[in-house]
Amino acid sequence: MMNGYREKLLREAESFISSAPHNVISPETARTPAMAGLVLFDAPVVGVAAADDPLFDELKKPGVMGPHVLGPAEWMSGAKSVISVLLLYSGRVRASNRENFDWPSIEWTHGRIEGHAMVENTIRHLIGFIEKLGYRAMSPLLDPRLGPKYHFDRKADANPPPRFNSRWSERHAAYIAGLGTFGLSCGLISHRGMAGRFGSIISDMELTPDPRPYTGIFDYCIKCGKCVKNCPVGAIGLETGKDHPTCSAFLDKVLEKEGHPYYGCGKCQVGVPCETGIPKRM
Repeated sequence: MMNGYREKLLREAESFISSAPHNVISPETARTPAMAGLVLFDAPVVGVAAADDPLFDELKKPGVMGPHVLGPAEWMSGAKSVISVLLLYSGRVRASNRENFDWPSIEWTHGRIEGHAMVENTIRHLIGFIEKLGYRAMSPLLDPRLGPKYHFDRKADANPPPRFNSRWSERHAAYIAGLGTFGLSCGLISHRGMAGRFGSIISDMELTPDPRPYTGIFDYCIKCGKCVKNCPVGAIGLETGKDHPTCSAFLDKVLEKEGHPYYGCGKCQVGVPCETGIPKRM
């Protein structure tokens, strides 16, 4: 197994993110003049899972995600590794969203829209890098089989997936790759926090899987309740977790007010003990 290639992937991701023009909001795309020059992401985090890790099969269970989920080998024949990449929001993006817990900041909405494009650009770049090394690679994020989230054909599917689900989960892949565990808000808490965006790559490059320094899906969450208090619409409960329809309805309101394509919230990811790291238990 090629441990050296894992480090090369991390260095390549760091180099790309630090120099990519798409990681900086241009005057042409800035929603306000003050947004020009906004850096979206800091250095990334990378984790690796074996494509045949049994946990990918666990995702197919109805109580987890469902049988509609595709495993790594279903996305790409001969899959050996799943590479999870976490792009962490810059300090400015995070700080701006702590200022008003009733409404997302302009910086955060840039992080949601232009930030998602930056994630896709990063994943495309890393796929090209892997292919230059002589291996095959793809990403569910860029594959049409992922499907438009929330829009599966329920008439054609006798057992339709839950509304808030798709055929691949970036956060579950990150969990399996050892990057972190879930919090009450359903975000993933990594050793550098949860304020960021995920992408992943499936490849026939056989990399050594990273260890999972946890056994439970909520091991890093201390249930402090801070994200519960931060949520503008009460969509998170200390005992019940996240209520997706309530959260989605608020995002629809943000989209209506801010104007297409800008929306987002992220209040559960900032001003919390897990914003930039694993919270300490008292």
